Amino acid sequence: MAVETEHVTTSELDDFPTLTERYQRELLAHCYRMSGSVHEAEDLVQETFLRAWKASADFQGRSSVRTWLYRIATNVCLTNLEGRPRRPLPTGLGTPDSVAGDTLESNNEIAWLEPVPDAAVVVAERDSIRLAFVAALQHLPARQRAVLILRDVLRWSAAEVAEALETTPAAVNSALQRAHAQLADRGLTEETVEPHLTAQQQHLLDRYVDAFWRKDIDQIVSLLTAEAVWEMPPFTSWYVGARNIGDLIDHQCPGQENDMPMLATSANGQPAFGLYMRTATGSFVPFQLQVLELDGERVRHVHAFFDATLFARFGLPEELPAGYLPDDVPQSVAPR
Repeated sequence: MAVETEHVTTSELDDFPTLTERYQRELLAHCYRMSGSVHEAEDLVQETFLRAWKASADFQGRSSVRTWLYRIATNVCLTNLEGRPRRPLPTGLGTPDSVAGDTLESNNEIAWLEPVPDAAVVVAERDSIRLAFVAALQHLPARQRAVLILRDVLRWSAAEVAEALETTPAAVNSALQRAHAQLADRGLTEETVEPHLTAQQQHLLDRYVDAFWRKDIDQIVSLLTAEAVWEMPPFTSWYVGARNIGDLIDHQCPGQENDMPMLATSANGQPAFGLYMRTATGSFVPFQLQVLELDGERVRHVHAFFDATLFARFGLPEELPAGYLPDDVPQSVAPR
């Protein structure tokens, strides 16, 4: 059996293009969890494969190639994160929530948490990639973050993690305990993400898109939970309460009726939409990427990222033409 294992792993390393293609997406998910940035994660994966290629002659087959690559990737991430600040969302800044009408202030000096396209990553459990979980990880020191991911997400044993991080199983268990305690102190608990949207939830999302197209504030408010949260990096303010969020969109969003079409995508195992804004020429350009958390048949949290570069990363068009109409828009609500 040992000979067979060595033969298989050797053949994998002999065909490095196939190796990188096989593990690219799951390693990207791993590096994204560690870094909170899809841009950084892509660079970290490339560095992982470069180190693996240089070290391939020394691979002895004591573990699977997959485990070996994760070990390299984790240490690449730890080196990269050394001395760097965590990537937050506005809700994680420690500031109080805001009231619609307050002055909007942005901060482009903060390295904000970024969403990741579902199409770019492979994950076994959607919980482990959702924005709330990745944001929670950012509260942990980098080594605690690595231990939590390797133990709780990848299900490695304490001994395997200890070998990867060049420490002891006792130290790994202690770090895991501290990580769990810190997340519990912050109220960051485990949640279950449903693998598929129900028909009712899909109907909710259809109504949500239609409400923005018509800028129907009452409809938007009705689709949110009473204590819904809205945040929109790089703006530092965040908002709680369906009516408060409705007032924000009503008075501080520049779009009017038939100005804001949305195109569906998915991010972090959650439904997402690229929201476009009408220009003076009538065409539509990227405005914000919204990632939604659902609670039954309501929206409980919206992360609205004001980063137009995300649209290309999510495969969304750079522009929609003048005269564009969302699918199935009744003529009664078509642009006048």
